[in-house]
Amino acid sequence: MKFTPVKVNFFNLIKLPLAFFGGVRVRSITDNEVVVTIKHRWMNQNPFKSMFWAAQGMAAEMPTGILVMKAIDDSKRKVSMLVTHQEAQFFKKATGRITFTCTGGEEIRDAIQRSIKTGEGQLIVLTSEGKNKDGVKVSNFQFHWSIRVKN
Repeated sequence: MKFTPVKVNFFNLIKLPLAFFGGVRVRSITDNEVVVTIKHRWMNQNPFKSMFWAAQGMAAEMPTGILVMKAIDDSKRKVSMLVTHQEAQFFKKATGRITFTCTGGEEIRDAIQRSIKTGEGQLIVLTSEGKNKDGVKVSNFQFHWSIRVKN
């Protein structure tokens, strides 16, 4: 499958409806970077009139997962993938449109190659940074992905 924002957003509608109806949208995909947005609205807010942390987490994980899936698809190998740990930091109330960006494509491809060579699982820590429309960082998420090439 060619990874395009339109195809991934349609996939989300069918397979991840909570993300789709919560407002998560993929904006751009390259080999090294994925950009995803989510807009603060009634459906994803908390009682403090900002975006619920879990809605941010859902949007933050998306660019990391897409980069992993794209690298796996490009490798033409069967690879298992799993989030094994997640950490987050929050700096400012998330209101308006929040943009999450992950730039770990090369790191993922290197880990897949190491797994091919060794046959062992590899751990990658990918960061997804959330910024508001003014470019101010509102949150930072780290996702620990375990990947392993299947025989």
